[in-house]
Amino acid sequence: MNNLVFEISKPLIGNGRSKNAAEAKALIEGLNAALALDLKRIAVYCHCCPLYNFVTGRWSAKQRKVAVLINQVALLRRKFVYCNPVLVPRNDIEYAFRFAREAIISQVTMQPAESTHKRVAIIEACVICLEDTDVEHIFSVDECQHRYCFSCMKQHVEVKLLHGMMPKCPHEGCDSLLNVESCRKFLTPKLIEMMCLRIKEASIPVSEKIYCPYPKCSALMSKTDVLEYAKSAVAAGLQCVGARKCSKCHGLFCINCKVPWHNNMTCSSYKRMNPNNPAEDFKLKSLATRNLWRQCVKCNHMIELAEGCYHMTCRCGFEFCYNCGAEWKDKKATCSCPLWDEDNILYAENDSDVDEDDFDEDEDEDDYYDSESDGYFI
Repeated sequence: MNNLVFEISKPLIGNGRSKNAAEAKALIEGLNAALALDLKRIAVYCHCCPLYNFVTGRWSAKQRKVAVLINQVALLRRKFVYCNPVLVPRNDIEYAFRFAREAIISQVTMQPAESTHKRVAIIEACVICLEDTDVEHIFSVDECQHRYCFSCMKQHVEVKLLHGMMPKCPHEGCDSLLNVESCRKFLTPKLIEMMCLRIKEASIPVSEKIYCPYPKCSALMSKTDVLEYAKSAVAAGLQCVGARKCSKCHGLFCINCKVPWHNNMTCSSYKRMNPNNPAEDFKLKSLATRNLWRQCVKCNHMIELAEGCYHMTCRCGFEFCYNCGAEWKDKKATCSCPLWDEDNILYAENDSDVDEDDFDEDEDEDDYYDSESDGYFI
C-alpha cells in the first residue's frame, strides 16, 4: 500500500468546488483511469470519511451536485468485477500528504492571453476556498511557503487579531508566524496597525508590560522603553524619582503608583492621601462582578464568555476554566466543573429555510474532513 505506481493530476473544473464534490470528482477520474487500463478488480483506499460513507451508502448526499457525482461513481463501480472501498486511518499511506499537495499544486494552469500585449494570467486554486485565483493575489507564508488567496488570508488574520491573538499560518499544525510587512499586500491600514500592536504585546513579557495611565492614551510600553526617559532626566539634573514619560502621548506618570505624575508629592504621600484604588478600577471590578467576567491570572486581561464552553484560552496563551478559574494543563481540565452550560450554547434557527447549496459543506460531514490530509488511492 506504500508503493505508488500510477498517478493522475488534473485541475478542478466546473461549478462543484465543495470539498466533497472535489473528492468525488477525483474518485471518478481514478475509476475511469482504472477502466482504461482494463483493470477488473480494484480496492479504493479512502482517507476521506464523508466520501467513504457516500460511496458505501451509509450517508445520503444532501447537496444535489454531490449526489449526482456519487451516482456517477456507483455507475462506474458496476463496470468492475470487484470494486470495494476501504476506509483507512490517516498516515496509513506514507505518500498520502505528498500526493495530496502535488495534486493541489498541479492545478496551477495557464490561461491563454487575449492578445500578445496582455500579461499571461497564471491561475492557482486556493486550498481553503478552492477558488481559482490569479497568482498575483496568492499569498505565500515566508517561513513555510504555504499558499492561500488574499481573501482567505485577510479573514484568517482579522479573526485572530480581533480575538487578541498573534496570527500564524492557517495550515493545520503549522506554527509559522506571519510577517507584518508581507501582510500589507492584503490587510487594511487599521488591521496592519492592530497587527503591529499584537506583535509588540507578544514581544513584551507580562512582568515587563506597562500601560500609560492616561485614559485617552493607554499605550503599551515595556519597562525598558520608559527607562530611557529616566536616564535623560537624571542627566539633566532632575530629581523625579519614579517619574516616567509615555512614549506615545509624552505624558508624565509614576512608575510605582501607575498613575499620572503626582508633582511635588512622594509616592508614600500619594498613597496615604489616596488609599483606595482609582474610581475607574472600582467601576471595572463592579462591572466584571455583575457580568460574571473572569480575569486571566497570568496577564490580568478581562475576559467575557459570550457563548460556548467553559474552556477559555486567553490572548496570552493561558488556558483556564471560566467557571472556577482553574488552569487547564495539556488541553485537560484540572477541576471537576462541567465543560459547558446549555444556556451558553447557540443553536441555528430556521434550519429548514436554508438552501443546502448555500453551503460548500454539509455541517454533519465537516468534522470528519481535513482538506490537507484526506485523500484516496487506487
